[in-house]
Amino acid sequence: MASLQDQLLKAGLADKTSAKQARAEKRKKQKLKNKNKTEVVDEATLAAQEAAEAKKAKDRALNEARQKEVEKKSIAAQVKQLISVNRQSKGKGDTVLNFTHDNVVKRMYVTDEVHKLVTQGRLTVVSFEDGYELVPTPVADKIAQRDQNSIIYRADTAAEDKAASEEDDWYADYQIPDDLTW
Repeated sequence: MASLQDQLLKAGLADKTSAKQARAEKRKKQKLKNKNKTEVVDEATLAAQEAAEAKKAKDRALNEARQKEVEKKSIAAQVKQLISVNRQSKGKGDTVLNFTHDNVVKRMYVTDEVHKLVTQGRLTVVSFEDGYELVPTPVADKIAQRDQNSIIYRADTAAEDKAASEEDDWYADYQIPDDLTW
């Protein structure tokens, strides 16, 4: 079976130069088509790549969670060490030191000297192993940098809170009558 081009040449409707030009153009078009042709995408390869990316993302998230957990444990260990090394003796006194923890008033029996140091802001009450301990205030500052929830009572911040509440008393300028009885 002869091509259409050969049939046209035999019939005398086309000449050899136009046939040669037509073949050259056809080859050029085919080359351009092959050159610009995109690669055939394999669906299995794509699925494998997507699965690998998903696994990497999951591994990154798990690693990040582990790192945070390790960091949390490290901070807890640092706080525990700071408290255990720097805790001060409460003494065997009869003076009651009252402080609040989670909106509940707690008590600690201390000596008069220790009570004075706490109220002056030199000692701070911190939570330690289901109990409460006293540490120097500079150590409490280091503990607060690591874990603010360990600090239970500080006299110096309580004084600041009291001063702030006094500023909020808009009725403080009014005098209370001397003959008022309750």
